[in-house]
Amino acid sequence: MADPQAATLTQLRNIQAHTGKTIAELHAVLAASGLAKTGERRSLLMEQFKLGYGDANAVALFYGKPLPALDGAPASAGPATAGAPGDPLDAIYTGAKAPLRALHAAVIQRVQGFGDFEQAPKKAYVSLRRKKQFAMVGPATKDAIEIGLNAKALAPGPRLKVMPAGGMCPYTLRITGPADIDAELVAWLRTAYDAAA
Repeated sequence: MADPQAATLTQLRNIQAHTGKTIAELHAVLAASGLAKTGERRSLLMEQFKLGYGDANAVALFYGKPLPALDGAPASAGPATAGAPGDPLDAIYTGAKAPLRALHAAVIQRVQGFGDFEQAPKKAYVSLRRKKQFAMVGPATKDAIEIGLNAKALAPGPRLKVMPAGGMCPYTLRITGPADIDAELVAWLRTAYDAAA
């Protein structure tokens, strides 16, 4: 008899290969869409990523739930999911801000590509640290995540808000969807990450 869990893992891996996106990134798209019903989310995935009904349904049904390990690593209760009981992200991304959790996960996933760092949850945000804090990530409104960047070498631009001297981060910016996690933002995060070594 076939193992249903193994079949689900294979299906999710195939979806990632087909779309070129991780399940967390697909969930970030769903979060940015603001759609509340599974059927609406499924339809969006079918239209935007050309997924079949079954694959789109699988992604939609995992939205907001712990994802199984898809890369041979232990299962993650990371930022993209509802997580384990007592998960501090449950308190940060609650109520109207809950849909932003997948976007938060997409930011963290990009930072994880740089190397090791610590995530230190606070009351309203998560501090990202190496030897010192290099960034802060948390909901600003029900529609936007704010990212604080602790770096001195960033050229001011229309997306960056320069903060008063003496604060925790010299720069902040807000993002509202996966498209905002672009090369420019990743470069700023990398600069802050490297400066905190």
